[in-house]
Amino acid sequence: MRLLIYIHSLENGGAERVVANLANYWASIGWALTIVTVAPRTSDFYRLDPAVERVSLDLADTRPNLLAGIVRTARRVRALRRVLLALRPEVALSAMHTANVVLAAAAWGLPGLCTFGSEHNFPPKAPMGILWETMRRQAYGRLSAVVALTQECAHWLTLHTGARKIVVIPNAVTWPLPAHAPRLDPRRCCAPDRHILLGVGRLSAEKNFAALVGAFGLLASRHPHWDLVILGEGPERAALEAQVRAAGLERRVFLPGRVGNPGEWYSQAALYGMSSDFEGFPNTLVEAMAYGLPAVSFDCDTGPRDIIRHGVDGLLVPAGDAALFGAALGRLMGDDALRHTFAAGATQVRERFSMPKIAAMWEALFACPCPERKPCPALPS
Repeated sequence: MRLLIYIHSLENGGAERVVANLANYWASIGWALTIVTVAPRTSDFYRLDPAVERVSLDLADTRPNLLAGIVRTARRVRALRRVLLALRPEVALSAMHTANVVLAAAAWGLPGLCTFGSEHNFPPKAPMGILWETMRRQAYGRLSAVVALTQECAHWLTLHTGARKIVVIPNAVTWPLPAHAPRLDPRRCCAPDRHILLGVGRLSAEKNFAALVGAFGLLASRHPHWDLVILGEGPERAALEAQVRAAGLERRVFLPGRVGNPGEWYSQAALYGMSSDFEGFPNTLVEAMAYGLPAVSFDCDTGPRDIIRHGVDGLLVPAGDAALFGAALGRLMGDDALRHTFAAGATQVRERFSMPKIAAMWEALFACPCPERKPCPALPS
């Protein structure tokens, strides 16, 4: 299989991790694979198998101007089309909405090329503005198929785009996780005898880590052997640090920043908390559970309800209900036996979302994606 994957960058992020993991897996089984990004290679966070060809368009200008945006998008379409003509892949896959639009335009009219877009957010929670929404609605009809992470996303795409075929394929989990720079030893901020409540993600508004800090602040005095660690970097750092100082939790709440060895932190932790207002399909939640962490999460749109089996390997609480979120965290922080029971169930995500299983779903889709080919076989369940 000659496969090209187009994504904005390989910086630290969920969709970027998914692309890197899939690319490395397919390269390991002998596929000819190229990853094309808008951003330069110097911004890469994730490591690729040496067999993966890496191409950068180096067109990452982000000036917030409508005319500049139109010109920028046109340049990316032309540059990607040149790469497609030069490499002649059998299949081209894009990740995230703007990349999907660019691929649809760049590949239009190229004979023998099957194209797939993939949504990594729940679109109504991340509106793009009327221009991009209009382009998405039109462009998705030019793709051979669009992949959604959840049934909720697939339903939205059915109602709001012209996509000809929509398939649900969740993200795969990689376990154990590879480690790379920047590496930070958990013992630098967490004593071995402490229980760790862990959160992981970009420090941005939609992750709502303020709710996680707030819940821990109300529980800290009742659970003196517990600390909270939130891994990640982002625009909300200053606000979170101020919240921690105001609560007097500087010795109990830690924000180490972005790390390239999250597996070591998952291994050190005892409980995972997800406080997001919305998600697409949260990779960090699956990763934490693969390492045997029971989880407490808001039942937000979308993803947590597809991952956590309530009362089996974690607890789901109504989205935005801070009181119930804190109560669920406190329940597990105070019950070692229940945490251990949930931990045993949590590790089953290694099989439920294994790379071979999820990759097989993609491969079945790639096998006969174009309208002129025979109908596709049923995807593996």
